[in-house]
Amino acid sequence: MADTDHILRVKNLSVDFPIFGGIMQRQIDSVHAVKTVSFKLMRGETLGIVGESGSGKSTLGNAILNVLQLTAPDVEIDGEIYLNISNNEIDILSLQKKEMKKYRKHIQMIFQDPYSSLNPRMLVKDIIKESLDINTDLNDNQKIEKVYWLLDKVGLSSEQSNRYPHEFSGGQRQRIGIARALATEPEIIIADEPVSALDVSIQAQIINLMMDLQEEFNLSIIFIAHDLSVVKHISNRVGVMNHGELVELNETGLIFDSPNHDYTKELLRAIPKPDPIGRDDRKKNRLSLQ
Repeated sequence: MADTDHILRVKNLSVDFPIFGGIMQRQIDSVHAVKTVSFKLMRGETLGIVGESGSGKSTLGNAILNVLQLTAPDVEIDGEIYLNISNNEIDILSLQKKEMKKYRKHIQMIFQDPYSSLNPRMLVKDIIKESLDINTDLNDNQKIEKVYWLLDKVGLSSEQSNRYPHEFSGGQRQRIGIARALATEPEIIIADEPVSALDVSIQAQIINLMMDLQEEFNLSIIFIAHDLSVVKHISNRVGVMNHGELVELNETGLIFDSPNHDYTKELLRAIPKPDPIGRDDRKKNRLSLQ
């Protein structure tokens, strides 16, 4: 791919969380959550980011979205994150809060827990419309029409827009979260463990929906997960994180068939293997008990 084909470029990104202690609560140490990570996200691709809990993969996603300061005002972020809009790179980490608002619509997030990420006191139509209120100049009728259109795109009906989040299943709530993320017509979606809280049977539906929407809207997706089988299915390339470092980045097939880093090999060895012989034995045992 040509260099202009990237939509996002991360250069030497580091994220440190200070540790405070003592009577004066002074900083005594830091947690190095992300360490000099660099990569490009290409237009229309899905980049899987994998690693164990605490590897820094979710912190990486939140840093790219530029929201870490909202929950951790003392966080220290170094490096550069360039958003490539119309072949014009903007370093979003250098933007002031008001300036960042202009670019936030280009990057949206799908969260891990579809219930806690939706306001339980708001109707579904208002949850999705809220994003339109902030980021568009549409009138109220146009906003409602777009809400209905978005719900249809994720497999829900306009009638369901007048319900509250608790009236939906986990899979349906994640569909609402996807509709909300699409409302601003973003170029980039950061999906942070978007199916890990769902039943296995529902996971496939959500993954297939994301792949269909990606093709339709030419989305670029950073898919953060610990489930390597899901990442293998959806990703064009895979990055492996360990202790805050991006230790390996390659095409999906090469990561799974010819990994280079010892940590990647360790992760792959941990994937459960099918056991057809054992399954047959268990089946015989069940039959013998009948």
